Amino acid sequence: MPPLTPAGGTTRRRFLQVGAVLAGGAALAACSSGPAAPAVGNPRPGGTLRAAFAGSGATETLDPHKQNLYAELARAKMLYDKLAEYGSDLSVVPRLAERFEPSPDQTRWRVTLRAARFHDGRPVRAADVLASYARILGPTSGMRGRSGLATLDLPNCRAVDDRTVEFALTAPYAEFPNATAALGTAIVPEGATDFDRAPVGSGPFRFESFEPGRRFRVVRNPDYWEGAPLLDAVELLVSNDEAARVNALLGRQVEYAHDLSPTTAAGYADRVVVTRLPRSSMQSLAMKVDRPPFDRPEARQAMYAMVDREEMVRTLLAGSGTVGNDLYGKGYRYYADDIPQRTYDPDRARALVRAAGLEGVRIPLDTAAAGSGMVEAASVLRDQAARVGLTLDVVTGNASTYYSDVRERGVLAVYRSGALPIESHIAQRLLSTSATNFTQWRRPGFDALYAQAQATGDDAARTGFYRQMQQQLHDDGGFLVWGFSDFLVGSDPRVGGIDPGAPANTLDWARFDKVWLT
Repeated sequence: MPPLTPAGGTTRRRFLQVGAVLAGGAALAACSSGPAAPAVGNPRPGGTLRAAFAGSGATETLDPHKQNLYAELARAKMLYDKLAEYGSDLSVVPRLAERFEPSPDQTRWRVTLRAARFHDGRPVRAADVLASYARILGPTSGMRGRSGLATLDLPNCRAVDDRTVEFALTAPYAEFPNATAALGTAIVPEGATDFDRAPVGSGPFRFESFEPGRRFRVVRNPDYWEGAPLLDAVELLVSNDEAARVNALLGRQVEYAHDLSPTTAAGYADRVVVTRLPRSSMQSLAMKVDRPPFDRPEARQAMYAMVDREEMVRTLLAGSGTVGNDLYGKGYRYYADDIPQRTYDPDRARALVRAAGLEGVRIPLDTAAAGSGMVEAASVLRDQAARVGLTLDVVTGNASTYYSDVRERGVLAVYRSGALPIESHIAQRLLSTSATNFTQWRRPGFDALYAQAQATGDDAARTGFYRQMQQQLHDDGGFLVWGFSDFLVGSDPRVGGIDPGAPANTLDWARFDKVWLT
């Protein structure tokens, strides 16, 4: 493998309550009607962008190693850098790393750092990288990047000099740069501890203030290694109510509203600019395969057969997505698009419900308003299940804690995921050692195939191993992937620089250092 280097109450009442946060209680401005048009002209410096995201209330943190929600990811992107990020095609783009160089056996990687500085003026050093990864892999729970970095042999990693790190691995890892781009792998200064009151990173913006569950403000970093942002400042404001986020955008209390439903986007397309971010979100169900009823293959197969994927995409995604085939990463590298598409088969589903002994059994289906359309998806799935004699009881949980709540408990949950390389999806969610294994899928043979894939530097051989893994998942896995949706964001016509080709979780998503205001 050659070195990897850069290529370049009522909705109205909720709205008023949120308005007090989003606009400090100011009266709402009327929004003119007529088709929305994106900003034109050349990028210009200055101004403050206000962006509305869903959040998690008082539990929110600025700790970049514990991030989970999109709001936390966006904040971390403004404050911090990683060694690498995912490009819009889910390939790895070096960031703080200038260069990745593997050993022939894929068990050692040498990384050369670029000349970058933290907000307090200190240079980013190899010691900071090693300290950051040691913190992620340490005893503290909730470190998001732990799974991807699990192959690091920390005692044998070393700082060759201030700008060169040599990573030793416990096993071959041909795609180690993916791990450095994973969520929760930001580089922080050695010894950093005060992340919520005085965070210091090397990112494009410097911290100014943070009120968990309410607002976050950063200002331009004039010394950013990639060039200073155009904006003077960014304020990230929080509301879990999509209607409130949209109304704040219409009332010009914010200029950017994250995560719109297809219905909302269609309804306001003449008043706001809607950007569709392609291939951004896997829409699925997570069945726990280690407990009844989904420890029985017949139960999982009944679910596969009973879901009308075409109806789901048509009714829930409103033209902003495509049908899934119970595999992650459609259109990404390694995706096994030769596996036949699974189709709606109610007769087979009824027979499998009987074979699995599920007639008359009530199965709880967890969901929450943790993302647009998740509650609605549960309702449609409940109705589809009823057609084949399967009873799903929808349980609506706390949006702020939903994913941590359903990670271990329950048997069936509405689940969605942003963009990741297929390798990272497997490493984080499907290996026996994965920290976020929502389906509790643990198969030694599957783990062995993954290890073989990482032990080879030959792309064709690695593709073959991934094909075998995906066939196993398609035949017997716990994820029922019914569709892939575009991610929708709304913005004021005065906003320029939003990249329409960047899936959520990738480098150019929520890239506020490249955004500008007319």
